Amino acid sequence: MESPKETGCQAREGPILCVNNCGFFGSAATMNMCSKCHKDMILKQEQAKLAATSIENIVNGSSSNNDKEPAVAATIDVQTGSAELKVVSIETSADLASGQSSEMKPKEGPSRCNTCRKRVGLTGFNCKCGYLFCAVHRYSEKHDCPFDYKNAGRDAIAKANPVVMAEKLNKI
Repeated sequence: MESPKETGCQAREGPILCVNNCGFFGSAATMNMCSKCHKDMILKQEQAKLAATSIENIVNGSSSNNDKEPAVAATIDVQTGSAELKVVSIETSADLASGQSSEMKPKEGPSRCNTCRKRVGLTGFNCKCGYLFCAVHRYSEKHDCPFDYKNAGRDAIAKANPVVMAEKLNKI
């Protein structure tokens, strides 16, 4: 048999594991990393560049940005190689005096049944009274619903079926 050098063909090597030891296979195009690790590395590099430029702008005192853009401060842990970003909003004293502070929406907790407080997630049932209930308490008689279904039904029927009155016939 001829050796690969004599034929001009290169022998294919086995698959290369990711250099981050995540268990997936890497490729030479992604610097011997799997696609997820490569994507994370590129994202961290972009965040580090953004943090460096924003810190440089803060240190230089350039307040040419009058449009309330948040400044990003970065802390980089050299041992683990991870980068953490903290967003700090900068508001001018004129904005604080005018009372136009940005209100943040409070984080909503998990959706729960209004009666038994059981977590319902996506399987919850919205009642006409405006509350969310689990499968057990979804019926109006199970959760003492204050909504008046009887009057709502009457109104719907009256609206769908208007009263029709024929003209009176003249007597001969």
